[in-house]
Amino acid sequence: MDIKLNFINLSNDVNNSQIVIFQKNVSTDFDELAVAWKVISNCGRGDNHPFVFPLLTTVTASDSDGNYMPQKVAQNGQMFSVSRAASGNVLAIAGASSSSREIQLRNDLRTGAISAGVFKDNRLLAKKTGIVPGQKAVFEFKPTLWIGTASQIEQGKVMNSAVISDINTELSLLGIARCDIVMTGGGGGTTAVPYQFRLANVVMG
Repeated sequence: MDIKLNFINLSNDVNNSQIVIFQKNVSTDFDELAVAWKVISNCGRGDNHPFVFPLLTTVTASDSDGNYMPQKVAQNGQMFSVSRAASGNVLAIAGASSSSREIQLRNDLRTGAISAGVFKDNRLLAKKTGIVPGQKAVFEFKPTLWIGTASQIEQGKVMNSAVISDINTELSLLGIARCDIVMTGGGGGTTAVPYQFRLANVVMG
């Protein structure tokens, strides 16, 4: 079931900050930075911004020849593979992954590295590049969203480590059907306080 979320700006923001929302791949062998899954821009004081965090997850892959493979619906516990078929390189499901909490994507080509991407709501959630033949990308996510303010962030792009380290609010969505995400804090000069994010009007699923 999709989770219906509604961001509400009740802050004293005077800088028109961007709000960035993302998930972290908690897989132990993951060494890439987080992707800005959703960026909310120009949401003024008192404004709200509804969006959906869908249950449905898809995976895709691209190869060293610059080919992009169609997205496939993926669930935790599934293994996908990029292999050479008569028509060229194809992405297909390849059985169960080694962990029920993970989506895995293996490079079964003889030559050439591939990249793997995970999408939610047609927006890039996480990526792994440079997967050489015989290796796999592993994706595991907790049912949480990270949220914070930033500037000059591009949706769907990898964020730098300084931005990620500044964002320390993790909101659990476990069991939630819909809720508001309320931002408070901000301001200018000596009265400025840190931004805070909290869930409100929570309806459990």
